[in-house]
Amino acid sequence: MLDRLDRKILSILQEDATIPVAEVAKRVGLSTTPCWRRIQKLEEDGVILRRVALLDPRSVNTKVTVFVSIVTNQHSEEWLRRFAELIREFPEVVEFYRMSGQVDYLLRVVVPDIEAYDAFYKRLIAKIEISDVSSAFAMEQIKYTTALPLSYIQLDKDKPV
Repeated sequence: MLDRLDRKILSILQEDATIPVAEVAKRVGLSTTPCWRRIQKLEEDGVILRRVALLDPRSVNTKVTVFVSIVTNQHSEEWLRRFAELIREFPEVVEFYRMSGQVDYLLRVVVPDIEAYDAFYKRLIAKIEISDVSSAFAMEQIKYTTALPLSYIQLDKDKPV
């Protein structure tokens, strides 16, 4: 279980994981070593999965976002395994979900332009049988964050601070 200090540390690191431990410690009211130990434990426990650099899509020529809805008549474990392996081969696919409802799978694909998406689409349908593929191009990104809401964390009130 996490406590208030863990939640504060996570909040800071979600916004900028490059902040020195001494600064994080100062912001949460701890000395450096106990703060560092908490961060290490959050990593060991799998709460912090990894630290990454977030890139500007325009700077790396992936300014077009496409949401791809996929419907299939194949619902076996074997087909899903093959499909998941195939999707991992496409660097353009940055998110991949199995869905409930009318759509079986949803992909978020990033490409430079419509022509690049068309090439992606052709490579995808050449490699696996899909019943229906529907694409929706994002016109504008209104909100984007990688920071998860922390208000749902069940705090351990008995954990010494």
